[in-house]
Amino acid sequence: MSQFAINLMFVGGSFLLYIAIAIWAKAGSTKDFYVAGGGIHPVTNGMAIGADWMSAASFISMAGLIAAGGYANSTFLMGWTGGYVLLAMLLAPYLRKFGKYTVPEFIGDRFYSRNARFVAVACLIVASVTYVIGQMAGAGVAFSRFLEVDSTTGLMIAAVVVFIYAVLGGMKGITYTQVAQYCVLIVAYTIPAVFISFQLTGNALPPLGLFSTHIDSGVPLLEKLDEVITALGFRDYTADVDNKLNMVLFTLSLMIGTAGLPHVIIRFFTVPKVADARWSAGWALIFIALLYLTAPAVASMARLNLMTTIYPDGVENQAIEYEQRPQWVREWEVTGLIQFEDKNNDGRIQHYNETPAFAEEAAARGWEGNEFTYNNDILVLANPEIANLPGWVIGLIAAGGLAAALSTAAGLLLAISSAVSHDLIKGAFKPDISDKGELLAARISMAVAIVVATYLGANPPGFAAQVVALAFGIAAASLFPALMMGIFSKRVNNKGAIAGMLAGLGSTLVYIFIFLGWFFIPGTNNLANTPDNWLLGISPLSFGAIGAMINFAVAFVVSNATEEPPVEIQELVESVRYPRGAGQATDH
Repeated sequence: MSQFAINLMFVGGSFLLYIAIAIWAKAGSTKDFYVAGGGIHPVTNGMAIGADWMSAASFISMAGLIAAGGYANSTFLMGWTGGYVLLAMLLAPYLRKFGKYTVPEFIGDRFYSRNARFVAVACLIVASVTYVIGQMAGAGVAFSRFLEVDSTTGLMIAAVVVFIYAVLGGMKGITYTQVAQYCVLIVAYTIPAVFISFQLTGNALPPLGLFSTHIDSGVPLLEKLDEVITALGFRDYTADVDNKLNMVLFTLSLMIGTAGLPHVIIRFFTVPKVADARWSAGWALIFIALLYLTAPAVASMARLNLMTTIYPDGVENQAIEYEQRPQWVREWEVTGLIQFEDKNNDGRIQHYNETPAFAEEAAARGWEGNEFTYNNDILVLANPEIANLPGWVIGLIAAGGLAAALSTAAGLLLAISSAVSHDLIKGAFKPDISDKGELLAARISMAVAIVVATYLGANPPGFAAQVVALAFGIAAASLFPALMMGIFSKRVNNKGAIAGMLAGLGSTLVYIFIFLGWFFIPGTNNLANTPDNWLLGISPLSFGAIGAMINFAVAFVVSNATEEPPVEIQELVESVRYPRGAGQATDH
């Protein structure tokens, strides 16, 4: 059986499973559509949260970024994991106690303002749309290779599948689909990692294999990796970072952005009780840890395998001839995600870091520039092929990568749909809309969101994980401070909350657009996205933490300069902080 047929079998089979689940769990009411009827078991919800959480950025792109940057890019791992703990401890139980359908609804009621609800909707849509760009981009990468189509066609296929099971089933269908997707993606991620870890170190547990001895060289795996890449002018894989401020701010931005992500928060509204929200968080952390403990090993081993593929006789010897390149390189070249340019016409693949410090060594070896470039997002997907694993493993990881992208995309699209139909249409423009009418509006708004996400996914402003990091920064600067102040401060009023969200969102977006293009349109950036141009060395990916500080500061200053919130609102805040029991999600 050909590899294409195997891929088609795994991917097609998983898609049929998702669609069958959506038909079985079709939403019949707005409560089913928004919060899955409010009766999801904590273990089921924990697994669904895990799938929602481990997006294309986690499955496809995070290991690629760590592989490329080593310790410096471990901030993605630390920030996302720490943020989940913040979400579970500081927000989830209290928001479940409040008992509403959406994050903007909480902000609107807590800050007793329709305008606050509208601003929260705008923040949610901006963050979610930015996030979903990364998911659709990741789906395009996976499709372009494993179904042997171009990335645009891949995006269209992904959009159709998401449309069917998300629009039809709503949160109820998405929940059970995400359980299936979690099972697919975690098996797909860990099985190749076990194979490769055993090949390289003799240890079948990847997290332990990372710190084991490399079989071929007899030295620790990470030491071997450092030797290989530094001999080619790259920075030590385990080297510390120069800009500690940027690293801290980036980690913080990911943490608090994670805690403010509406598509994850909404999952805690689907369980019957506050205690179930806490248990869901605990189970989700276990399910997430299975992948997150494996990712650093996958990254390191993928980078080492890639370098030894190009330099099979060692980096001190000649590279592989281009005509002798392995089949996986040929197949990924078709996608455009791997490119080769023979700059010195020697017929061999030279891959090294073109820095002034390495220029003399490169010239001595007759090299005239780096000839091999690849998209970081391919490393996890290509890892089984690089390691010459069986075809069924390659098919499995294809299904897993798509499951990761589609599960999070569905959750994000539901958050956008809920904000439009429940918070805008029902909450502002047509409060007397029927349950059936609201459900129709939710499905239409989701369909529109899918179209927009597909278009933007075809033109992403960076790698999947980098685009997602921007979304986390936007959520960190806008929604997280409002949620924290709404739960833990009785003094912050509606004027302060609105001013804070606008200041945080506005400052973060302006900073991002200056370097990445206005509204992510290529060529419209004012400055090159380089450390020399960044304010105090703070990258656009890290600015969300600064935006959050601006949000908090503006909210407290404005609130203290204006009247106190009404007594009933202060009593509401007090009741939310003590999550004893929980009512049903109420329809407002």
